[in-house]
Amino acid sequence: MNRFAILRVVAKLLIPAIMLFALYVQFHGDFGPGGGFQAGVIFASAFILYALLFGVVTARKVAPPRLINTTLALGVLVYAGTGFAALLRGGQYLDYSVLAHDAVHGQHLGISLIEFGVFMTVSSAMITIFFVFAGQDVDEGQD
Repeated sequence: MNRFAILRVVAKLLIPAIMLFALYVQFHGDFGPGGGFQAGVIFASAFILYALLFGVVTARKVAPPRLINTTLALGVLVYAGTGFAALLRGGQYLDYSVLAHDAVHGQHLGISLIEFGVFMTVSSAMITIFFVFAGQDVDEGQD
């Protein structure tokens, strides 16, 4: 357990900061560089750092396969659902301007929802790819 003790202590300090930075990139994506894809990769990198230092089996307990698969599918559904919501409100697919009482608020809401769906999908996909390469496939049970 003393193996990599300093790295583990530093990681326990850095991982929450990395995840917080991912959320900053996510929510700042409307106004500057960033967005769902970048935030998803940053968030997944924090989780991968955790898995590298504390073990893949421990990381699988933090994020079980069911959670990762659900988040992956839910991200796609949020993205597609935003487009269908625009259709139901009388606009075209992914026409955000019809999602709120005026076009500007609708655009902001639509972009936020789309970017959140991308964030969930990308972070889950990156974590899944890591586990596949680590030999702990998402569909497998725990060891």
